[in-house]
Amino acid sequence: MARICQVTGAEPGFGHRISHSHRRTKRRFNINIQKKRYWVPSLGRHVTLRVSARGIKTIDAKGIEVVVAQIIARDGKI
Repeated sequence: MARICQVTGAEPGFGHRISHSHRRTKRRFNINIQKKRYWVPSLGRHVTLRVSARGIKTIDAKGIEVVVAQIIARDGKI
């Protein structure tokens, strides 16, 4: 499964590893994805989301109801 945050849409970044001799090889900067389970009163059930650390902070600031409504409006489902 792809490492994409369901709240912010953040994806891994790509770049180069640079060795001591300055040779460059491809590398991937993964984001901090975690599975979190939230109770959504409007749906009357728990919802499991794959969110980044920034996504968790967004949910804390805006509230789970608003974030779930945004996800449903964007993706059509949870």
